Amino acid sequence: MPRVARKISMTKVYHIILRGNDRQDIFFEDQDYKKFLRLIIITKEKYQYEIYAYCLMTNHVHLIIYDKNSQISRIMQSIEISYSNYFAKKYDRNGHLFQNRFISKNVETENYLRRLCRYIHQNPLKAKISITEDYKWSSYNEFIYQSKIISSQLILSMFGQTKKEAVKNFIQFHNDVINEMNEEIEYEGISKLTDEQLEEKIKRILQLKQIQEIYMLDRNTRNEKICLLKNIQGTSKVQLARVLGMNRKMLERIMKRT
Repeated sequence: MPRVARKISMTKVYHIILRGNDRQDIFFEDQDYKKFLRLIIITKEKYQYEIYAYCLMTNHVHLIIYDKNSQISRIMQSIEISYSNYFAKKYDRNGHLFQNRFISKNVETENYLRRLCRYIHQNPLKAKISITEDYKWSSYNEFIYQSKIISSQLILSMFGQTKKEAVKNFIQFHNDVINEMNEEIEYEGISKLTDEQLEEKIKRILQLKQIQEIYMLDRNTRNEKICLLKNIQGTSKVQLARVLGMNRKMLERIMKRT
């Protein structure tokens, strides 16, 4: 299947997601994280791009990149190849380290950029690895103290006119955990199902001829069956509720019971 050309961002700002192949770990120890960050510094100088935020997790990476010279593919190819070679040599491993091509999402508004920055920094918190401010491998503390890799001025300027005011508001903003944003961004990072594809998958999982048959079941049986749908990849609760013909809040209440 031919590759689809990436849509160019009008702002030249991209949310980049890089995952380990089959979700395998790509970082085993501190030296691995440090190596990846050094590669960012090296490629920043070579390709003249800026990093607005980042978070390195065990099996994936989030970056917000300002690609002013429109070289995002070259940038990521350079990082992926260099790190893959390092990893293969160090751990004596063969095969692809990363999953297919990197995922890129255009960042077109300031509001989305602010929320995306928070989402990225909250990854360790959501994974129950660390609280946001204690995690070593994200850019969060570069905003609070001293920028080493990122360009923090643009995002901080959205939170206040002075550095002190901006940092205070930045911290307060990051203390809010917004689940809807988490779902929205994570949904963007996987292959999406159309409503028709999702409907067929639901009927197959629940062994139904028509979606409406689920409402002919008693309440407990219906809820048990709906809970079987929570791990479907390529959909969101918004889409799932729409295809089921159900109120989203009701769907969320049912799924939280298990």
